[in-house]
Amino acid sequence: MTGSAGAGSAASADSPARKTPPRLSSYSRFVQRLRRRYADELALLPAGAPERPRIEQAYAALRERGHPAGDALRITRQLVMERLITLDCDQQAELSVVTTAVTQLAEFALDVACRQAEQELEAVHGAPMGPDGRRARLWVIGMGKLGARELNVSSDIDLIYVFDQAGETAGNEHRMNRVSNQEYFAAAVKRIYALVGDVTEHGFVFRVDLALRPNGNSGPPVVSLDALEEYLQVQGREWERFAWLKSRIVAPQDHIKDPSAQGLRSVVLPFVFRRYLDYSVFDSLRTLHQQIRDQAARRSAGRPERANDVKLSRGGIREIEFTVQLLQVVRGGQFPELRTRPTLDALQRLAAAGLMPQATADALAAAYVFLRRVEHRIQYLDDQQTHVLPVSDEDQHWISATLGYMDCCDFLSQLDTHREFVAQEFDKLLGGNEKSNGKCNGKRCSTNGKPSAPTPEDLSELLDELPPDFAERVRQWCEHPRVLAMRDEAQARLRQLVRRTGQWLGSEPDGNAAGQTPNHVDAALRWADWIEPLFRRESYLALLVERPAVQERLLRILGAAKWPARYLMKHPGVIDELASDEMLTSRFNAAEFEAELEQRRSALHSTGEADEEAQLNILRRAHHAEVFRTLARDVEGRITVEEVADDLSALADATLRTTARWCWEHVRNRHREAPQFAIIGYGKLGGKELGYGSDLDIVFVYDDEDDRAAEVYAAYVRKLINWLTVKLREGDLFEIDTALRPNGNSGLLTTSFEAYEKYQLGRGSNTAWTWEHQAMTRARFVLGAPELGQRFDKVREAVITAPRDVAALKAEIVAMREKVRAAHPVKADRFDVKHSTGGMVDAEFAVQFLVLSESARHPELIPNVGNIALLLRAEQAGLLPAGVGQRAGAAYRELRRLQHRLRLNEESTQLPLDALASERDAMLTLWKAVFG
Repeated sequence: MTGSAGAGSAASADSPARKTPPRLSSYSRFVQRLRRRYADELALLPAGAPERPRIEQAYAALRERGHPAGDALRITRQLVMERLITLDCDQQAELSVVTTAVTQLAEFALDVACRQAEQELEAVHGAPMGPDGRRARLWVIGMGKLGARELNVSSDIDLIYVFDQAGETAGNEHRMNRVSNQEYFAAAVKRIYALVGDVTEHGFVFRVDLALRPNGNSGPPVVSLDALEEYLQVQGREWERFAWLKSRIVAPQDHIKDPSAQGLRSVVLPFVFRRYLDYSVFDSLRTLHQQIRDQAARRSAGRPERANDVKLSRGGIREIEFTVQLLQVVRGGQFPELRTRPTLDALQRLAAAGLMPQATADALAAAYVFLRRVEHRIQYLDDQQTHVLPVSDEDQHWISATLGYMDCCDFLSQLDTHREFVAQEFDKLLGGNEKSNGKCNGKRCSTNGKPSAPTPEDLSELLDELPPDFAERVRQWCEHPRVLAMRDEAQARLRQLVRRTGQWLGSEPDGNAAGQTPNHVDAALRWADWIEPLFRRESYLALLVERPAVQERLLRILGAAKWPARYLMKHPGVIDELASDEMLTSRFNAAEFEAELEQRRSALHSTGEADEEAQLNILRRAHHAEVFRTLARDVEGRITVEEVADDLSALADATLRTTARWCWEHVRNRHREAPQFAIIGYGKLGGKELGYGSDLDIVFVYDDEDDRAAEVYAAYVRKLINWLTVKLREGDLFEIDTALRPNGNSGLLTTSFEAYEKYQLGRGSNTAWTWEHQAMTRARFVLGAPELGQRFDKVREAVITAPRDVAALKAEIVAMREKVRAAHPVKADRFDVKHSTGGMVDAEFAVQFLVLSESARHPELIPNVGNIALLLRAEQAGLLPAGVGQRAGAAYRELRRLQHRLRLNEESTQLPLDALASERDAMLTLWKAVFG
């Protein structure tokens, strides 16, 4: 490299030193100064990456040499910098080696400074005390890169000083010199700054910035926790939420784990993360980012060399950080697993949560690492707090060489590639100028991606553009009290959404094919019904404005059927699921669902928020979101009715497993780590035929010889049912029906497996009825100890293969069918697809009879594989005439599909008598073949 000579080698051509080229680190003018000034001290820092133990050893050695604390800290900093430049430039150290070392240096320096200040001040004023007699504590809160443990080598450190309680000091040994805690800690802050931030002959340890404190540079240097809470609640601005996102207590070290620190967490978390999806922050971040770009433009005006800023220019480090933080702040209230400080970790969590493609997260991570390594080399040159690529050819060649590039042009090309990708992703997220892909920018667009006219000043100006029915609905909003009470920004968003809806109404004709909207105007009116109760929750208006594709998908779903609109009114937050392009093409994955729930709960535990209600709410949010995903795929025609039932049943199983696991931890006096317990599913749950809003027919059993078992499991089941059914802010999970337990509603809520087995197998005087054996044909083991699952399967098989009087069984099942039909009367000129003669119930009763009467001779009928599969197996076994089972199975599938569609649109399942004639005939033929 041409710049190597500048590193100070003066050896002659035939000198042995010429055979070994100078280390790349030697080019750094900063390193040259350090190696000259501190040649005698460099060896005090033990070999290896300068992590905290080595930093402490170097500092201790310097103190032993007689250096005062301030000097020792500054010299330690210089030793750490020399080591990092050596490791990074000569040995290609990982980025984390550098950021971890600088962060730990800052934490150590602040810890030393806090202890030094405390010793000095206590000698004069005594310890600061609170009203309750406890010692008041100072927290040094690291913000930004310090909070995220990703400091760069010439970072300043953004700090906020907070003390936990007001009061006054105890006074010195003579009870004199008492001062308020505010005064005491303000004096401590000055001493800490002197030890860390003052520039001396040895330089500084860190530049210190307190501008992020409440009220900025006009506010006091230190505030009480109560004052901080009031400020955040009353005056806290949107951009400050991004600042506090990465906050953490960094010093003094013995205060970090103190339980009192929980008080700070309880103040900060609700400020940063809102309860609902919070798209209103998009505008705030746009404004903040524009200010940063404008500031960068002013700095580079007339100085074009300053335009190449790897942090603040287009596609720089800041845009990666903003991309990550925006998604975290928007969703972190509902998805606590997104609450992490380091940028690289957050990118992977966002990808795992489906909020960005994994390839995008990986590419942004690669760009982040690359840009941060470039940033470090810029700062290695002269120890300046700059992010601007130098204009000197020699400096640029050195930077490229330390990054492993043989040619500077290759380095600059890679730099441009990374920055262009970052800029495109950032613009895509914030709705910037997207000429390359033609997507809406979220500010002024229609649903077809083309720019639209400026948003009007009043809703009434839009009426002439809308179909009459929708226009009439919007006219009512013009004088609606909630609309009039909206902020100007919210009213503008509503007008924008109304105009966009009007454009969508004219974008395509009505149609009944898969993926088409039967009635666009109905969709618009249902959208109006949905959004009107949400006028006061402006975040939903913001979400739709920021995500035009979400609004269009929402309209399509609302236009497909009535029931989705009702579901969305109960659970409006689930519409954010429509932002994912992958949602419609994927299917429910139980393992991923349960893993995400565990991550979410773990995140709540880490912040002390995992109380019982919080756990119930995250269960509900996750379940509702998955139901909506299935619903969206359903109405878009992406999955069949059978697949809908499969996914809803798998979701119920996963939700039950997780709920049962978490609930057990909250049972008082539980006597074992894991319960010896099982849930048996019956009916639609057992047959994996759940629909939207289906209740769960379940039976609870246990197998535990402990004397306390009956009492403990009874309490457990009561709590578990409460967890599943109680209505909270996020709604409920399921309605639970336990009527199929032994002795029905008069029986115990939970029973021992031994008693359950005896009841089902008819051992003793208390035995199951025939209708309970019919129910057993569709029963299955849902969750619990594996050995109980095996035992249940044996009991089920024994029940359905038991010898029976076939004539008596037939008479009982026919009588039961008549009883069910009588309970669901249908007019003579109507046909109910489920309950009428020739309806779905006929097939279900026929299958149950075949299973109970023939399973002993035909074991292929034992598995619980569903009615259609069992009809086919019965025909193959010769139990049905040729073609009868196939036609009945096809009819059952069609009746089920039609019932599903009618219920989705909240229409009657009773049709004209001549409707579905072929399906009805197939069912009647099946009934005659089975029962005569």
